[in-house]
Amino acid sequence: QVQLVESGGGLVQAGGSLRLSCAASGRTFSSRSMAWFRQTPGKERQFVAIISWNGLNIYYVDSVKGRFTISRDNAENKGYLQMNTLKPEDTAIYYCALGTYSSSERDYDYWGQGTQVTVSS
Repeated sequence: QVQLVESGGGLVQAGGSLRLSCAASGRTFSSRSMAWFRQTPGKERQFVAIISWNGLNIYYVDSVKGRFTISRDNAENKGYLQMNTLKPEDTAIYYCALGTYSSSERDYDYWGQGTQVTVSS
């Protein structure tokens, strides 16, 4: 059983930065792709970024390219999402997930509980 716990969310002004962390238990972290998704009330969960198990392949949704950076530390069973130049439209609950290298949430087997990010204008 794998458990994922996100942290690092909070309230920040537009233009500010936050670093989200995803701590994983279990042995499967290092063999799975890790992704970040986000969701706002009344909307479907949106793909944000993905990193392959070895860190060699990374992909971002267009709206965060150049502002967000995804990374991972397999030795520590942790993943990260560095978010810079935040905008009010980045406000959402952010989830980390483990699964297959894909932008579809259907391809992810494990999910964290989410962390709230609020960006004020």
